[in-house]
Amino acid sequence: MAHTKSSKRGFTLIEILIVVVILGVLASIVIPQFTSATDSSRENTLKMDLHRIRTQLILYQQQHNGNYPTVADFVAQMTQASNTAGDTAAPGTAGYPHGPYIQQMPLNPWTSTRDIGNGAAGSSAWYFDPSIGDFRANDSAQSRTY
Repeated sequence: MAHTKSSKRGFTLIEILIVVVILGVLASIVIPQFTSATDSSRENTLKMDLHRIRTQLILYQQQHNGNYPTVADFVAQMTQASNTAGDTAAPGTAGYPHGPYIQQMPLNPWTSTRDIGNGAAGSSAWYFDPSIGDFRANDSAQSRTY
């Protein structure tokens, strides 16, 4: 005589809880590594952008009688053609032999903005002091001065 008893197969509550706990532990190990990689990527992007802008500022200064761009006209003076006095025009304009030095202002990877100023930390994406050529990220949360 055959048994007609059906056997239900499935997971017990304990087995499900154990799997959830294991997944939680694995997630707690993996997620901080992704966050760390994101921060590292932002820092590397920032360092590369700072190096590129600072190098171009040195070239600008050499071609403009020792003067740096002004804060108010920084973007125009770095992204357009200029004459020795710092006046700007479209690239290729006669009488404006210098520049452009960069295609556009880079995004600050910590603020995701491009604005430039010389005010308090956090008041703009980038800080620039034209008297000494100091260019850096203007991030109040991180005080990044690479």
